[in-house]
Amino acid sequence: MVVAVIDLGELRDDQPAPGAPGRAPRAVGRPLRVLVVLLVALVTLASAAPPTRLAGWTVPGGVGAAAFVVGDRVYVVRPLDWRPGALREVVAYRNGRERWRSRLPGPGDVVSVWEMGDRVLTAGPNGPDQSWQTAAYETATGRLSWRQSALGYPAGDALLLQPTSDSGPQQVRRVAVADGRTLWTAPPDQELRFVLGPSGVERLLVVPEAGETVVLDAATGDRIAARDLHPGEPPTQRQVLTAGDLVLEIRRDAVAAYQGETLRSRWTAELPSLDGVETCGDLLCAGRQTGGVWALDPATGAVRWATDRWFGVVRADGGRLLVDAGDSAGPHLAVLDGDDGRRVADLAGWTVVSPHEVDDRLFLTRPLGRGRLLLAELDLPGGRLPVRGVLSGVDCAAGRALVVCRDRDGDFAVRRLP
Repeated sequence: MVVAVIDLGELRDDQPAPGAPGRAPRAVGRPLRVLVVLLVALVTLASAAPPTRLAGWTVPGGVGAAAFVVGDRVYVVRPLDWRPGALREVVAYRNGRERWRSRLPGPGDVVSVWEMGDRVLTAGPNGPDQSWQTAAYETATGRLSWRQSALGYPAGDALLLQPTSDSGPQQVRRVAVADGRTLWTAPPDQELRFVLGPSGVERLLVVPEAGETVVLDAATGDRIAARDLHPGEPPTQRQVLTAGDLVLEIRRDAVAAYQGETLRSRWTAELPSLDGVETCGDLLCAGRQTGGVWALDPATGAVRWATDRWFGVVRADGGRLLVDAGDSAGPHLAVLDGDDGRRVADLAGWTVVSPHEVDDRLFLTRPLGRGRLLLAELDLPGGRLPVRGVLSGVDCAAGRALVVCRDRDGDFAVRRLP
């Protein structure tokens, strides 16, 4: 097997203050060109050496099929025939062997598959009206346990179901994973926003055009906080989101932060051409409509650093950020230091392999030619990019144990990760 490691730990740019205009950055210490040499040498080595492929197997796919990696299993959703509107089935594989297959309860597609307890959940648009359906199957046998016309979200040890059609129950409700029975129902006719955390949806925000904004516990439905954020103002639609323990309201060229437990005002930051805000490690990253990022202190809203180069944060870990340039010319990733925004390493030409879960291992691929891909695992805190093997195919997705790619025949090549 090709054994190589790119060390990203010491590469830094001697560039102007983040976000300031100036000449192109010049690397100091171990210069940036060292990384370029390493990448070229690595690709050359992998191309010249006999490419030892990762151990694995192939499972049937075909036109219109999709594969989902969950733990050590692969679930393939495919049409039963090739006619428009054909019914579909989900087939479970483990260690290359088919475990079961079950017909989907409707003519729609599936865009998400995940496991909770002893159930496999599927969600996707159901039929021509594009309303969504969530269904649960026994993990061991594939027997259908229940289905409901709503979009399901993991929420601790249960699910939150959000209606997407004009018929049937219209209230968000929490249901048991095993049998789909309703545990509690949210207040009717409310505009709800979901607050995500490590266990899925952890809280709900009720955001009316006027009156009290309300924070609900997603497990019990109990009120945590309620406050009118704009007393006396006329009704208007508001863009509200959450980041960590803050409730954020995006206003015209500004973001206002409120404490999530009380909805008391914390701070307001004036940011022209503001597009949106997300957490990025210990900071908040506010995106510009024209590209670029402000890194905000979540305690005060002060701008720690800014850059006009990068568009989005892919992953934050150990004080470093993996960012995307959003280049139309091709993939362009980079690693930034979270403390000051300086570029630690340039990863032009590498592409992120879609992870199944937000906190799954993070893999990158780089083309080697002749349909092959170099697979490496990014260790952001350690500043390393160890090579894991060589793949073939397109549209790859990875979990903690497996990576699956569509091959040129339309089937799915499954490889076991080291």
